[in-house]
Amino acid sequence: MNQDDRCPFCEIAQEPAHQRIVSQNNYAFLIRDGNPISAGHSLIIPKRHIGSFFKTSEGEKHCILELLEQAKIQLDREFQPATYNIGINDGPAAGQTVPHMHIHVVPRYEDDEQESKGGMRCVVPTTVD
Repeated sequence: MNQDDRCPFCEIAQEPAHQRIVSQNNYAFLIRDGNPISAGHSLIIPKRHIGSFFKTSEGEKHCILELLEQAKIQLDREFQPATYNIGINDGPAAGQTVPHMHIHVVPRYEDDEQESKGGMRCVVPTTVD
């Protein structure tokens, strides 16, 4: 990555006491999404600049999942959602706009969507039979 391709997540990771960091561990950190789709929408981000979940180390995977558990506890306490969507857009064709791997933790609330059935099948307009 060159100077013109500054990564907003790397900039946060470089400052361990950054005001947006809600929680962190050795390999990852948790922030609230800057453009949330629901109250409490959060992101779990590895500290190392890496584009794909499939290129994370075992240690990074462990720390990412540890933060996922912590995020749920914090969000349950603060927002009391009914449930969650957890997702990764892994690559541009999947909708990844920041080329630094991150997991969306999206709290869902009763009646926040008219029709919430279908889950991941609703991401792609047509599905394979």
